[in-house]
Amino acid sequence: MLCRVADSLFWMSRYLERAENQARFIDVTSSIALGYRGSEQALWSSLLHAGGDVEAFLQRYAAPTRENIINFLLFDRRNLNSVISCLTAARENARSVREALTAPLWEAVNRFYLRVRTDTTQQPQILKQPHQFLERIKRSAHQVLGVREATWSHGDAWHFSTLGYQLERADKTSRILDVRYFLLLPVMNTGSEQLDVVQWAALLESTGALQMYRRTWGPIQPNRVLDFLVLNPAFPRSLRFCIQATETALRSISGNTSTEPQNEAESLVAEMSRRLATLTAEEIVSTGLHPFIDQFQTTLNQIGAAISTAYFQIPTPE
Repeated sequence: MLCRVADSLFWMSRYLERAENQARFIDVTSSIALGYRGSEQALWSSLLHAGGDVEAFLQRYAAPTRENIINFLLFDRRNLNSVISCLTAARENARSVREALTAPLWEAVNRFYLRVRTDTTQQPQILKQPHQFLERIKRSAHQVLGVREATWSHGDAWHFSTLGYQLERADKTSRILDVRYFLLLPVMNTGSEQLDVVQWAALLESTGALQMYRRTWGPIQPNRVLDFLVLNPAFPRSLRFCIQATETALRSISGNTSTEPQNEAESLVAEMSRRLATLTAEEIVSTGLHPFIDQFQTTLNQIGAAISTAYFQIPTPE
């Protein structure tokens, strides 16, 4: 497979996953805001912190109001992480490698982009009441995933796409967990915190985890939420699941059937996978969630760079 094709498939999937996550986070933040007892501005600003977009936002907007932040994350083409920017980039990557996709998959990606672009004509109404628009984004993203699973053979093209989806999903789960965990539970290990079940449920809902969490653990408890979103090996958006899926995809691409990694990307992923398999939620809390997430993010960046070096860059002749 050409480096250019592999690169486009990888980023097509990352952008599609990023667009869905932006919609999911905005929708859940709207729900949290209905009963939130703290600063609403701080609540909405947490979305900017989760995406690392604070500086870019402040360069373009006077104040972090609800409507400004929603507009920035949904419609602002100057924001490379906005939904419309992500879908534009995803469609362009898909268009450039149409020969590697199935016809239904290309049509699903293109239809997703066109649907959102058409809806931007209703931008003022959406900024006031975004829920239905956000639901359409999530449904469209799931349609793309469904077509992908139903029509695409699991060859190298599918595996490169999987790498994009899984790394982006791990990135966004870790970011929203980092911000929301301390926003919803400002005092830990004091025995005096008042657990707001509705807001913790909203945190789980932001990753689509609420129903599966309840089936696994039942009542909502902070450490169990952390365990489910970080360490659960079966839930598709947990950090452990995403890293395991990334490792499987990398080994399928390289054809590696041995226990030893064949390149730096495989080595980094294998090390992270082993770490997540032996950690407990209590150990993460005792050493600090934020340092753990920082290290996880650093490793994700290293994995992305290693994948790029191994598969997307044309070797320079010596």
